[in-house]
Amino acid sequence: MQIRPYHPADWPALCEVHDPARMLELAASGLADAFLPLEQAGPTEGLFDGTVLVAEWQQQVVGFVGFTDDELTWLYVHPSHQRKGIARGLIRAAVAASVGPLALDVLVGNEAALALYLSEGFHHVATISGKLAGNEQFPASAHVLSNGTPAPLDAA
Repeated sequence: MQIRPYHPADWPALCEVHDPARMLELAASGLADAFLPLEQAGPTEGLFDGTVLVAEWQQQVVGFVGFTDDELTWLYVHPSHQRKGIARGLIRAAVAASVGPLALDVLVGNEAALALYLSEGFHHVATISGKLAGNEQFPASAHVLSNGTPAPLDAA
């Protein structure tokens, strides 16, 4: 696997990765009806507001991660390449390229993603409820995670 910066020529491959992976993510969270393809969601949800890295497997883009200075905003691996260490590699690349701790949201119900992030040193900060980013007509709940120093527990 190779991880490298995104190039505009990667756009069709990102769409091919995102769409089936996003469908699985939303289905795990009971939000399958909220699916929007990357062609529609990417520009409005700030995919390119930060850094985008892609993972190649045998010279084919099979995953990508997007992150800003303080937030991991996108992580998708094509379903046919999941559970091969690609997401883990992308997370590690984003953490290594970051100047400080990263926060992220994981939809409640997406247990596989939650377990992956926890195994990579992220910890649970809060669970929030509101509207699904990018498709605000759907209510959603998410776990907020961070790889920064956890806040101390109150002694009281």
